[in-house]
Amino acid sequence: MAAETASKTGIEAANKPIHVDGKAELDNIVANNDVVLTDFYADWCGPCQMLEPIVETLAAEPDATVTKVDVDANQQLAQTYGVRGVPTLALFAEGEQVEKVVGVQPEEQLRSQIEQYTE
Repeated sequence: MAAETASKTGIEAANKPIHVDGKAELDNIVANNDVVLTDFYADWCGPCQMLEPIVETLAAEPDATVTKVDVDANQQLAQTYGVRGVPTLALFAEGEQVEKVVGVQPEEQLRSQIEQYTE
């Protein structure tokens, strides 16, 4: 599918989370998008699986680019952002990290946090 191979260019950002592999890729996405919500997750994490449909819904909306970072595959990147538990969500606006929340969050709360930086 073309959208999956286009993740590095950000084309799939409009409707699906972008799976990030490494700090350079995340830095590039944050630098090239006004608002980025990053979900630090692990496949074995039950709460991460509960959060996934919410992350997918937010990715389908135009307000923010949504990325996902597998902490098992990207331990150094998770450490760089102080991720000690999963899920951890980091919100970036204008190239800077502005929010960090740990645990499953209601969709409306996450949408509200995104809207603080998009309006």
